[in-house]
Amino acid sequence: MRPLKICMVTTFYPPANFGGDGIFVYRLTNALARYGHEVHVVHDVDAFHLLSSRPPQHNFPHPPNVVLHPLEYGKRGEIDLLMVHQLGRPLLKHAALQELLAGEQFDVIHFHNISLLGGPGILRYGNALKLCTLHECWFVCPMHVLWRFDREPCTRRTCLACTLHGRRPPQLWRYTGQRDRDIAQVDAFIGPSHFVEEIYHRHGFPAPIRYLPYFFPDAEAAAAGEGAAQASAPNEGRPYFLFVGRLEKIKGVQVLIEAFRYFCQADLLIAGAGAYEPELRAMAQGLSHVRFLGLLDHARLRTLYRHAIATLIPSLCYETFGWPTLESFVVSTPVIVPDRGALPEIVRNGGGLVYTDQAELIEAMATLQHSPALRDALGAEGYAGYRTHYSEESHLAQYHRLLGDLGGFN
Repeated sequence: MRPLKICMVTTFYPPANFGGDGIFVYRLTNALARYGHEVHVVHDVDAFHLLSSRPPQHNFPHPPNVVLHPLEYGKRGEIDLLMVHQLGRPLLKHAALQELLAGEQFDVIHFHNISLLGGPGILRYGNALKLCTLHECWFVCPMHVLWRFDREPCTRRTCLACTLHGRRPPQLWRYTGQRDRDIAQVDAFIGPSHFVEEIYHRHGFPAPIRYLPYFFPDAEAAAAGEGAAQASAPNEGRPYFLFVGRLEKIKGVQVLIEAFRYFCQADLLIAGAGAYEPELRAMAQGLSHVRFLGLLDHARLRTLYRHAIATLIPSLCYETFGWPTLESFVVSTPVIVPDRGALPEIVRNGGGLVYTDQAELIEAMATLQHSPALRDALGAEGYAGYRTHYSEESHLAQYHRLLGDLGGFN
């Protein structure tokens, strides 16, 4: 395919970023740039500062053909975010976004998490071929994650009551038909799992959704395998299971802490930070084999993934993908996941075990700890699945095929 001029539009982008959606945009941006495309990234720094108590972390390098357009208005930006949340379109940043998206003459505009950047109204901006990846459930859920009353996955729509329970003002635009008018401007919506299509359409999303899973960059995978294999075993050689992610209630670390009250044959290492951390630490009082490691750099995480018995992903909400699965697979480490959301889909062809309750979780951990051969076989299956379904080469081939089908690019 000839080189294109592509724009990524997202609320969060590393290092001003929280979760896996921003990391994916960063990885896709660099992969497309390495291929030869000119890639621009528009993102909202004000949103990160409003929601974060810490400065941006770590360094995220780019090829020279990547151009960043961070939007930052300071105190005025905080006011803008509130109005955007209520009205569903860009306001104070309207002129800057209009100039960027319409004036730069892009071939492709790829929207991602646009919740605080003027979504869904921003979908009307620009005249390029438009894609939109559905990283979470924001288009069908004002709380983003289909998590009802901060206690359970959503099984019936109680959006207004749930929003008020979450101490957020109701979004007026969700009751006007604006969403459906704005999404009509998009040429293709993309889901990183088949589960995304299922859950979106179950909740009334009217547009078709193309399946295009996440990927792990080839260079990072090579570094992960080489560096982790050379590093000495962490945790002073004691066997351990690993959790990596944000310490929020919906991520389910409390489920692991409760399980490790009864499972003492190995340690639980928890890598990450978040608002729920004080409560989690209180729950783990007296459990010397449960350890909180805080935020770690990629090199340290790679070593931890490689030497873990398995990675535990106990999410209580509907995950639309689950990054720790790939980060485990690239170093041939299996995962243990709940039977919920997209996680079982990712291990359907091997690479892990699925549980439905605490007893099955403990049984899965004991099985892998006491059966090294099974642990290694599942890890090998995970690595094979990564190479087949989640490699950079596979993703770019499907991405370019989609651009060719929709826009006639070749």
